[in-house]
Amino acid sequence: MTDAVENAGGVQAAAGAARGVTSVSDEVVEKIAGAAARSVPGVADLGGDVARFFNTILDKVGLDEVGDARRGVSADVKGSSAVINVVLVIDSGHVVTDVTEAVRAAVIEAVEKYGLTVTEVNVTVDDIEMDKPGAAAGA
Repeated sequence: MTDAVENAGGVQAAAGAARGVTSVSDEVVEKIAGAAARSVPGVADLGGDVARFFNTILDKVGLDEVGDARRGVSADVKGSSAVINVVLVIDSGHVVTDVTEAVRAAVIEAVEKYGLTVTEVNVTVDDIEMDKPGAAAGA
């Protein structure tokens, strides 16, 4: 008899062998990255024009939470590595490179806390949120 133990399926398993596979879905990484990106000062919103348009419609019909968690973020997870794309709207008055680098750092930190390796975070600034009319000083 050998040191390996035969399981019910007739396959020999070495001592300490993994007993299954763990995978993380793209959606999970998208939610983590979206929350991290939203927390960065200067980020007004996430998503491109079309995504924000449909979100406005959903808000008006009472489905304001639908799609918000992942909107503006896509991820491609392969094994324990992730490539993440973020589309955002910045607040006026913020320096684009400062906001995008802060988003990149926040997303990497948040996702890597879950044991994944982030190989890329691509950030696209789709729009700028201008100050509301009448909100300027002296108005």
